[in-house]
Amino acid sequence: MQITLNGKSINTAFTSVYELKNNLYPDYETIIIINGFQINKDYKLSENDSIVIIQKGAVPSKDEFESMISARHTPKVYEKLKKAKVAVAGLGGLGSNIAVMLARTGIGHLLLVDFDTVEPSNLNRQHYFTGHLSMPKTEALKKQISEINPFINAETKNVYVDEKNIENLFRGYEIICEAFDNPESKAVLVNTVLSKMPSVKVVAASGMAGYFSSNSIKTERKIKNLYICGDFTNGAKPGTGLMSPRVQICAGHQANMIVRLLLGIEDV
Repeated sequence: MQITLNGKSINTAFTSVYELKNNLYPDYETIIIINGFQINKDYKLSENDSIVIIQKGAVPSKDEFESMISARHTPKVYEKLKKAKVAVAGLGGLGSNIAVMLARTGIGHLLLVDFDTVEPSNLNRQHYFTGHLSMPKTEALKKQISEINPFINAETKNVYVDEKNIENLFRGYEIICEAFDNPESKAVLVNTVLSKMPSVKVVAASGMAGYFSSNSIKTERKIKNLYICGDFTNGAKPGTGLMSPRVQICAGHQANMIVRLLLGIEDV
């Protein structure tokens, strides 16, 4: 019968997954995924099944790695995501977490933009560790992404974003994720992209401070090409700081909206 094994089409006479594994990888302790589901008992093979067999504890090849990610997604989703180009502007509490989520999702091309370095005060909500202190955020995040998925093309720009450089910085990227702390910088980026880059979509954020209800954070399409995530009310101010849980919930909203847009789902 014809099946797909680790991303390659093969013809096999084996009738079960374990028979296939024991003959091809007899000495491996493995993870086995069939048609998107990880199994822990034998499974009868059928025509056109998709099987991924990965050796535990070993770094897979690119083909094996991509097959593994693809197997864990809905069919055909990964093929679209690995061709996508997404820019993340601002690598703080939102942007650093969003970039990591997009990397784990398998977005093939990421542009990471920030001008700042990792400081101790970042560690309460941003995706950095003590070993990253004093490193440029772009460099620290690119290093993490390479350890999550070494086959992602992560480009970095260690620069302050302003109205003069936005078009050049983000040219060629189909979605820009706005993740700035500064309200003025948010407005400049969103307004410039919407007015001068009409084919580009922006996923922005507003209101994720404090420890208010998780359920108040939502995603809305405000106008054409502009999506905003947050509660739209609770910004950071004295007495209401930025805390990891709500920041990450909002980051998850932004990352998920980006994935939906890449798959052609435009919420209204």
